Amino acid sequence: MEQDVLPRTAAPAPAARRTQPALGVRDSFSAGLGIFPLGIALGLLIIQAGLPWWLAPALSLAAFAGSLELLLVGMMASVTPLAAVALTVLVVNFRHVFYAFSFPLHLVKHPVAKAYAVYAMIDEAYAVSASLPEQERSAPRLLAMQIACETYWVGGGLVGVALGAALPAPVKGLEFALCALFTVLTLDAFRSRKELPSLLLAGASATVALVVTPGMAMFTALLLFVGLLLARHAVSARRNVQEAAGA
Repeated sequence: MEQDVLPRTAAPAPAARRTQPALGVRDSFSAGLGIFPLGIALGLLIIQAGLPWWLAPALSLAAFAGSLELLLVGMMASVTPLAAVALTVLVVNFRHVFYAFSFPLHLVKHPVAKAYAVYAMIDEAYAVSASLPEQERSAPRLLAMQIACETYWVGGGLVGVALGAALPAPVKGLEFALCALFTVLTLDAFRSRKELPSLLLAGASATVALVVTPGMAMFTALLLFVGLLLARHAVSARRNVQEAAGA
């Protein structure tokens, strides 16, 4: 009887695997609601800055990082020195190093697929993956979600380019899109995790940067915030060790 039961329980596994990509695309819908409009803003900014239209898909494929791309448009338009661009890329995307500690890259076995999963590890993909129960994660589902997110971004950029070419006058206030994005992400993270110390450290870092180095406040604030977070982690780790030794 056991031989009859085992095949029946194992049979749905291939069908379940075939549904994983569809589940990944479905997972991406909530992130796509924010990614697609932001891609449109990127395309509009590129056209309004006088840059060639093909820069929207080129940036979206070469540097798949929404916040960074919005910064790079302004830096390209103002012919920012290469050293400043390199420093911006390092500081803005340094957070991805910490993402790798908990992003489920171990599920992806194929080297090419793993390389793409690393390349497409954006904020939204990390947030969607982190919201899934561990037992529901899989490589096809993860990769499908990341491909869908990049499709929203590239597609939004192309729509923005088309709108920018069709509109008779420039749209004002698009440069605030990046600030609005980070504000929403910060409030959402605080509401879900209730990390008051991190929020206070971020506010202190921004205040000090605006006072000490107003010309490059963003760089100073990011570096200071990373340093404060590392110090907080060291203090928490030492406290945990002391509590464990006392127990």
